[in-house]
Amino acid sequence: MAVAKRQASAPKRTAKTARLDPDVLVQMYRDMLLIRRFEEKAGQMYGMGLIGGFCHLYIGQEAVVVGMQSAITPDDAVITSYRDHGHMLACGMDPRGVMAELTGRRGGYSRGKGGSMHMFSREKNFYGGHGIVGAQVPLGTGIAFALKYKGSDNACLTYLGDGAVNQGQVYESFNMAALWKLPVIYIIENNRYAMGTSVQRSSASPDLYERGAPYGIPGRQVDGMDVVAVKAAGDEAIAHIRAGKGPFILEMMTYRYRGHSMSDPAKYRTKEEVNKMRSEHDPIDRLRTALLDNGWAKEDALKAIDREVKDIVTAAAEFAQESPEPDPSELFTDILVESKAA
Repeated sequence: MAVAKRQASAPKRTAKTARLDPDVLVQMYRDMLLIRRFEEKAGQMYGMGLIGGFCHLYIGQEAVVVGMQSAITPDDAVITSYRDHGHMLACGMDPRGVMAELTGRRGGYSRGKGGSMHMFSREKNFYGGHGIVGAQVPLGTGIAFALKYKGSDNACLTYLGDGAVNQGQVYESFNMAALWKLPVIYIIENNRYAMGTSVQRSSASPDLYERGAPYGIPGRQVDGMDVVAVKAAGDEAIAHIRAGKGPFILEMMTYRYRGHSMSDPAKYRTKEEVNKMRSEHDPIDRLRTALLDNGWAKEDALKAIDREVKDIVTAAAEFAQESPEPDPSELFTDILVESKAA
């Protein structure tokens, strides 16, 4: 089984970064920054009472979804859990529609009825965030089955966390995917603490990329704080899928800076630990340093991207607050499909 453990290193030129077009790296920087700024604004709006219910921020984990998205095509499918705003933005969904959904407004992707954890875009092949831990894994496996059944060579990226990987339905999915060689990449976003319990305390086998070994599913462990390393692993996994070899597991070693949700004080870890991760391994800072050190981007150009991203996020927040609330009649829509008689 191929295994690749990556250490967080200084963001200098490497063989992998040298192979990437500087324009691609700059786009990755922009995409990660958009997610970061969007999530910061969402946290701010939650504190103002404009977002209700649960809200799980993706701050710190941006390299995972941006790196993986750069390894696939728009025709590939994506499904994830409730920490999903970053995945939506990486798939190209409109920040205005995402923010409007977070605030429960009519202009949202689910017309204000889904909120943070439940919005979809068939146009972008994004099949949702899902609120039940691990529930998206059999759904993603089913999407992969449909892709293969239709004769497509596309894949389904199925994201889950280090807590969800201990759910029984995950292993039922692994078995079926391996048995039928389904085109699914299981991406374990290992941010170390699940809902609040460390991997060391909750998993008898902490090397989560090996969980598919009994089914013959290859796996790799990747530095999920390095967007270039993520893309390289994604390229390998997608090539495996396109060749018809069946599922692949990628364990992304990442870290969330905020609590599990906005209501989580995160007292199970120290501030020193969080600050150390932010100062030494932040995925956006690492790529920014690489772009500048290697002459692939100018300081002024990166500042311009930051201003552009802030304007996009500000416009999204304004759109969300100006969009009306759903009409009460929406309570009775999207709940039943009646087939017409032949």
